[in-house]
Amino acid sequence: MEPHPARAHTPTMWEGRAIGARREIAALATTGLGVVELHRAAIDVVERVVPTDLTCWASLDPDTAVISTMTSGANRIPAQYEPVLAACEYSGAEPHSFAELARRPEPVARLSDVPRDAARSGRLNEVWRPLGLHHELRAVFRVDGTCWGAAGLVRGGEFSAREAEFLASVTPALAAATRVAVRCGTYRAGGDPAIVVVGPDGAPRAATAAARTWRDELDAIAPGRFAVVLRAVVTGARASASGTFRARVRDAAGGWVLVRASRLIAEDDRETVVTVERASGAELLGLLSAAYGLTAREREVCDEVMAGRSTSDIAARLAISAHTVQDHLKSVFGKVDVRSRGELVAKLRPEDHGSR
Repeated sequence: MEPHPARAHTPTMWEGRAIGARREIAALATTGLGVVELHRAAIDVVERVVPTDLTCWASLDPDTAVISTMTSGANRIPAQYEPVLAACEYSGAEPHSFAELARRPEPVARLSDVPRDAARSGRLNEVWRPLGLHHELRAVFRVDGTCWGAAGLVRGGEFSAREAEFLASVTPALAAATRVAVRCGTYRAGGDPAIVVVGPDGAPRAATAAARTWRDELDAIAPGRFAVVLRAVVTGARASASGTFRARVRDAAGGWVLVRASRLIAEDDRETVVTVERASGAELLGLLSAAYGLTAREREVCDEVMAGRSTSDIAARLAISAHTVQDHLKSVFGKVDVRSRGELVAKLRPEDHGSR
């Protein structure tokens, strides 16, 4: 008796929805959208299958898992709750923070799965429940071991296991699309650095004149965004063993802003100094190299190219052959879609070349 031929697997309804969503998200990644626009479109794709009352998606700094951009769904979180969410996110004690999820093998988590976590969640008790919302589903967007984004979905009713599985199945596509979108943007020069001194109550005590300009620029994204960013880095610095914290965030025009916080050393005070300035090309080089998927060795070669060194010099400094240097450069050119060292510098060192 001959064996029966293997039957083709027929996708279930949920598998079919996931396949369709991944295709739509992959198509979005080819359209040249920036991160905010990409996430706004992807929210629509996901909410057809997993409806929410409130949702907020973020791109994350791949080095620190700090939120760089935020995109809300049709309903926005009331502005008075945003500083509370920022404080919870970076306190180091909040369950299921994006930074914590980025370290887990599973990309999604429901607060209801671990009741003791829900009981100590500040965002659930201080934000969602006062708004009449009792259930949260969170996901991180990770590809090739790097986390590029995250999403928080909230509603009154519970999220089913099927919905969580669906979201988990589309996170790799969301990660790949977000990584591509991070490449889109504009390097913006100019603007004086600002210094803000924040007191133990989280309120600014003093600031340089340039702080008002930065406040206006970040508040152009959403009212109160400057205060939210301040709260986030100050909370992170206070929770950090080193007493410092940094974040690369996007402004309303798609440029990059570097925000750093440092605790002052004083026995009778808990003031924190925050600096705000344009992110330099050096600050962005690692980010862009990761966004183009360069390996560690390829990044080393790029660093040498950025320094203007010849192939022979790079080979000597990295203890590899000139032929190997050229092989790495060929791979880099393919990933970054350039044909020369000059074009490579133009894409990865944007302060010299403006828009990418």
